[in-house]
This record gives sequence, C-alpha cells and structure tokens, in this order.
Amino acid sequence: MSTSTPFIHRNLPRLLLEAREAVMAHTRPSLRAHGLSDQQWRVLRVLGEHADEATGVETGRVASEAYLLGPSLTGVLTRMARDGLIERKRCPLDARRTVVRATAQGLAKVQAISQTIEAHYAWMEQELGKTKLKAMYELLDGLIALESVESSVIP
Repeated sequence: MSTSTPFIHRNLPRLLLEAREAVMAHTRPSLRAHGLSDQQWRVLRVLGEHADEATGVETGRVASEAYLLGPSLTGVLTRMARDGLIERKRCPLDARRTVVRATAQGLAKVQAISQTIEAHYAWMEQELGKTKLKAMYELLDGLIALESVESSVIP
C-alpha cells in the first residue's frame, strides 16, 4: 500500500490563505489601534469606496463586497452602529431593504487606516517591483474570473 499523497499540485487555497494572513499581519495592528476587527474594516472599506452614494449602500451589497454572510454582517453592523461608525436606515426605494453608510467618524477611520495600507502596498511594490505586483493582481483577477465561470458551469 502506497503512503504517498495523490496530490500533484500545491495546496492553492492554503497558499492563498497564507498570503492573506501575511498581508493582514501588517494591517491588523493599525486596525486594532483604531478598535476595529477585520470584518469591521472590510465593511468600512466598502462603505468608504461607496461614500459618494448619497442614499447609502444596501446591506446585501455590503455583505457581498465585504465577503460576510448575512447573519455575521448583522452582528458587525449592530456593533458598528453602537460605536458610531455607521448609520442604518430603511432603503428609500424599497422599505423592505436596509441601507448603511459610514458616519464622519467611520470615514475618518477609513482615511487614517488607508494611509497605513497604502504605505504597505507601496513597500510591496518597491520590494516586488511594479511589474510583478501588477502581474500578481492580474493573475488573481484571472483566477477569480476563471473560478467564477467554472462554478456557474459545474453542476
């Protein structure tokens, strides 16, 4: 009986998680200094990217773009509203839906933390080079597109 593994390729999901954790190791101290969890930061980043949307962002869109499941998002938003980082209200176009937007305090955190993150990205660009960093973004975008197409085709 053979004890060797049937796998030929490296464990891509594990490598992607390891890369995420390596990058987040530089970001988390800044998040913690601002009293934020990873999930709260993802929500604030989404809301910061859509800050110009006057009516706010529908919670389903926030969940999708922040990669949070609905029940988790509910708890995160409750804590963020309590802490004055976001405000929630009924969607003016559809009262069955809820929209959220970052408060001035929330946007100030986005502004402060984005400086730390952008400095880290600039360091990565310096270390890897613009060409390699751009290639990494393109490869990741391509992988996401490929797997999105594959998952819609595979029964």
